Amino acid sequence: MIRVMLALCLLVVTGVNLAIAEEITIAAASDLNFAFRDIVAEYEKTTGNHVRLSLGSSGNFFAQIQNGAPFDLYFSADIAYPRKLEEAALIVPGSLYQYAVGRIVLWTGHESRIDVTQGFEVLREPTVKKVAIANPKHAPYGRAAVAAMEYFKVYDQVKDKLILGENISQAAQFIESGACDIGIVALSLAVAPAMKSKGVYWEVPAEAHPPLDQGAVILKSSKQQESAKQFLAFIKGERGQEIMKRYGFTVPSAG
Repeated sequence: MIRVMLALCLLVVTGVNLAIAEEITIAAASDLNFAFRDIVAEYEKTTGNHVRLSLGSSGNFFAQIQNGAPFDLYFSADIAYPRKLEEAALIVPGSLYQYAVGRIVLWTGHESRIDVTQGFEVLREPTVKKVAIANPKHAPYGRAAVAAMEYFKVYDQVKDKLILGENISQAAQFIESGACDIGIVALSLAVAPAMKSKGVYWEVPAEAHPPLDQGAVILKSSKQQESAKQFLAFIKGERGQEIMKRYGFTVPSAG
């Protein structure tokens, strides 16, 4: 009898713990790769909840969400996709939040002889054969890259050199692996320790492209809306904003 009672107590305690620890699923633009790994680690440690993080292109996630993909939160690399979801009544009312403004850089490997300090003029050089960017059809950072090339009047000379990554992380991988000579990637990737040790970058002036205002939403279909709100509050909080700033993002002012 004592053993049975102990077993029942253990089941009750275990059941309570399982009820407290929830898992949320997040679809996040790949420019958030390194920043969100740090944020998720701290969030899980602080709350005891778990996060299943999927990284990819904002446009692909947008299409998946429209087709019923079971995400709780969506962090886009722009604010247009979240607004479209809001217009379609697919989000929790009032949950749309601009969490950051991103920046782009020219990035090349340490072993490259390309002088990125020349800015976009270097892309015209005959020695530059392949230039990596994210696919502008579904990646906001790819659209910003094209806009910047047009701003500096090099796009027509460079367009045949472009190699398109599925997202901004893949574009960075093309450069890191040597498959491309140089590329236009997210500042948040270039300043990450894993990338900073492998390359050099030149920051593209903000006026060269439309602002990369980045928005997040809680999806109406979420079954973990309270935990999703808790994660969004963590992003808005002091520690979340500190991490975002460390990776080169501009964050909204408190309040």
